[in-house]
Amino acid sequence: MTDQTARILDAAAGLFAAHGVTAVGMGEIATAAGCSRATLYRYFPDRHALHLAFVQREARRIVALLPTDDPVEAVLAALREVRARPELLAWFGTADAGTTAALAQSDAVLGILGDEQTARWLVRVIVSLLVVPGRDDAEERALIERFVLPSLR
Repeated sequence: MTDQTARILDAAAGLFAAHGVTAVGMGEIATAAGCSRATLYRYFPDRHALHLAFVQREARRIVALLPTDDPVEAVLAALREVRARPELLAWFGTADAGTTAALAQSDAVLGILGDEQTARWLVRVIVSLLVVPGRDDAEERALIERFVLPSLR
């Protein structure tokens, strides 16, 4: 990833956190990144490409932080990481759910997680818990242990 690409994605992150994902236009991102629209479009031909690059970058960052020896804790850690970062949590509001759902099931995102069927299932579970959280951590852990863990074995 180039410095310019990172600068653009970082600028987008700040705007997503402040305004929501679908409310942010390419012109606003270019201005926040300190580049022209032409430069922005040189790196990202459209908004979908920018969204995809952002989601891929953040998914890689989160996956790198997850424990590999405990799948339940890995899912819970992923949930905590997204909830702790406003630029990520913005993807799970009502206005942005369609964009999130489409990107979450894209090959580019699923490829980061390994086996395609397992990845699709995990992403659906995580997105579901981010959109409709459990009452508390204990309930989410119980749901993951009861329904997700058996499917990973």
